[in-house]
Amino acid sequence: MKQLVHLIVFSFSISTFSQYTDVINSNRPGLSVSAYAVGKNVVQAEMGVFYEQQDHNLLNTQSNIWGTNISLRYGLLFEELELNWEGTFQNQNITFANFGTEESRTNFGMNRLGLKFLIYDRYKAPERNKPNLYSWRANNLFQLKNLIPSVSVYAGANFVLGDNPFFAGDPTISPRIMVATQSRLTPRFVLISNIAYDRIGTDFPEWSYLVSLSHAFRNPKWSVFVENQGIDSDRYSDILLRSGVAHLFNENLQADINLGASFKNNPSRIFVTMGASYRFDFHKDTFKPIDEQKAGENGGPIQKNSMKKKEREERKKLKRSKNGSGAEDIDLGPTKKQLRKLKKEEKKKKSRGGGTIAF
Repeated sequence: MKQLVHLIVFSFSISTFSQYTDVINSNRPGLSVSAYAVGKNVVQAEMGVFYEQQDHNLLNTQSNIWGTNISLRYGLLFEELELNWEGTFQNQNITFANFGTEESRTNFGMNRLGLKFLIYDRYKAPERNKPNLYSWRANNLFQLKNLIPSVSVYAGANFVLGDNPFFAGDPTISPRIMVATQSRLTPRFVLISNIAYDRIGTDFPEWSYLVSLSHAFRNPKWSVFVENQGIDSDRYSDILLRSGVAHLFNENLQADINLGASFKNNPSRIFVTMGASYRFDFHKDTFKPIDEQKAGENGGPIQKNSMKKKEREERKKLKRSKNGSGAEDIDLGPTKKQLRKLKKEEKKKKSRGGGTIAF
């Protein structure tokens, strides 16, 4: 899941200067979305199956819902940009106790496509990734400045295909916007929040929020999370709570499970989800030549480029030598003009049968 990857990275004090990480960065098992992208040219599939028991006291109905959710993510053009398709396909069997009848509904409960872009990376500056060599507390305990998050923005659209019983009357396409933040509270705790405005322009626009707190164990391949979700719409409003665990098998494969429930009884909801995420890693690191780097790029030094500094010092020494300032002479080797002159002299010597000139 998204929290697991960054916790692993931060737990070992690894400095990263791009979206790409050495291990998979998944949004599972919760629904909250990380502020970070998967990395340029990375293709990632996040899939799961779920079961939900849903009972509505006012309507006196009981529902069993089975389904699958899929997210396909791609690092597009550059490190900060991600293209993401999210889909939930489900079957709901409803029993109407008052009438003794049953009904089955099958379609997409979610079908949307969007772009996410990181506008502020809190830890891009190398000095913010460096440990404090003089304070264990500064490196391991919570500080107020740790609440400052990395921030990304999302823009996309929902698609209602055909006669969808879950979104009757909605237009085929409706916009969605979101802001996602991510804060590293301590080396083992990460806080993520999402605020979204969904189905804009429909009869039932929806506001929602997600707040997720994750913790990595001493064995960083295991991580747990707790998540709170709020939904406000004329169609459906609720507050949900979920919690789960994720396990990292290798740098490209993660499995997870979570369960949750609602706080109301119209309807009441209890659900469980299990799934996995897999990464197809086509990412390639790109580094600038050292003489073209700016301060701190590629994890380099913050001070001015040492090669350029050395060249300036050599020029100063040469200038002092020419001006007779007493500086020692610098052997820079023959110039191109001197080499051409020496070659001509060598040819003349050979034509006269003389020896060669060594240079």
